Amino acid sequence: MSLAADSMGIGEHRLSTLPSGVRVVSERVPGVRSVALGFWMATGSALEPDEQAGASHLLEHMIFRGTESYRSQEIDEIFDGMGAVINAGTDRESTSLFTRVLDRHLERAFEVMSEMVWSPRFEELEAEREVVLEEIAMYEDDPQEKVFDLLGQVVFGEHPLGRAVIGHAETVRAIDLDKLRAFHRERYPPGNVVIAAAGQVDHDALLAMVNSAIGGSSTPSQTSPLCTPVPPDFERRVRFFGKETEQYHFCLGGRGIGREDERRFALRVLDNILGGTSSSRLFQAIRERRGLAYSVFSFSNLHAHAGEVGLYVGTRPENLNQALSTIADELERFVEEPATVQELERSRENVKGRMALSLESTSSRMSRLGSSVLSQMPILSLDELIQRIDSVQLDDIRELAGEFFRPEQLSAACIGTERDLFLTALQPLGGTPAEKQSER
Repeated sequence: MSLAADSMGIGEHRLSTLPSGVRVVSERVPGVRSVALGFWMATGSALEPDEQAGASHLLEHMIFRGTESYRSQEIDEIFDGMGAVINAGTDRESTSLFTRVLDRHLERAFEVMSEMVWSPRFEELEAEREVVLEEIAMYEDDPQEKVFDLLGQVVFGEHPLGRAVIGHAETVRAIDLDKLRAFHRERYPPGNVVIAAAGQVDHDALLAMVNSAIGGSSTPSQTSPLCTPVPPDFERRVRFFGKETEQYHFCLGGRGIGREDERRFALRVLDNILGGTSSSRLFQAIRERRGLAYSVFSFSNLHAHAGEVGLYVGTRPENLNQALSTIADELERFVEEPATVQELERSRENVKGRMALSLESTSSRMSRLGSSVLSQMPILSLDELIQRIDSVQLDDIRELAGEFFRPEQLSAACIGTERDLFLTALQPLGGTPAEKQSER
């Protein structure tokens, strides 16, 4: 049987594009009996129109409500019977459906998942809408989760990247069945889908499964954009959300780099030094030496042509002033002296070790394949990744620290009980810009 697919080998991976536009990428991993399988769709919160904010997440839920051939409970029973778990997730630029099964169950798993993606029944919308509304309420009640949504708003402003991925109750309530079906037709055509597999998988056999599922279509489908064309406005902003909490949950963040930026490897090394490990500067200064927090860390998020850097700390009211003052001191020191030779070496080794260990998991390998192909990023071998990390030098770290981590240019978000206490504690980090503070 001819599949009429354009294929190319990428190191240990094989990538094929079928005539319909669907891309299939796989990696055979010797010595395992499992296969991690995922469907990756180019839709997420940053790619939604304002009136449909949350539609990608709601649709992710609805594909579990049954297909043309399988009821919702049957799907659960099938995967339970295979000793597998099927799950899904939505982020700012993608939605994924994934599982991990024994190799002898791959064809059955693919059959069910492909129907979930391309032939959902769209039954029981009202029941699933209530589930999503409960999920939204759960996050609203969790300040340690909600503060990151606030940070997205202050970092990205009105840009879609600043939206909560999960959506808002009012827009989720407004999405009816006709709108959801139309959204599915627009966002889940074959050309918007990447199918990824890693483990005991044969690429040609996987192509045959895909070709059978989509009916051998020879007309490429229309694809959705991978990013919004208008760049974010990275003006400095401050937001406080009043809520009765035991801790003040505080985030500081600002403009970062896009995922296509070659400095992403240096940023990962830098993040470890600042707050990504237990030996990092923030962890040692805030938690270990002063006992001001249980949780404190830095992070970075890379999107198409844009990104953010940030940090989080949760601390009791009596410790807020000292915690934020210590963060200000550490950031100023970080800009002046972002890394010693020893810190740089330790961070590089940490990043390499974590990457190598993650690749021992077929699920991690599958996720790397699917997300990379969907976002049009190169799939680098472990040796290539190690080479990129080893090439990071002190000057690279110094340049990034000076560009992105100056306290006076970072936006702030906080959840706690007293707004004035927060504003006073914020002074070492630049205070509140005029007309930029808000509270709910």
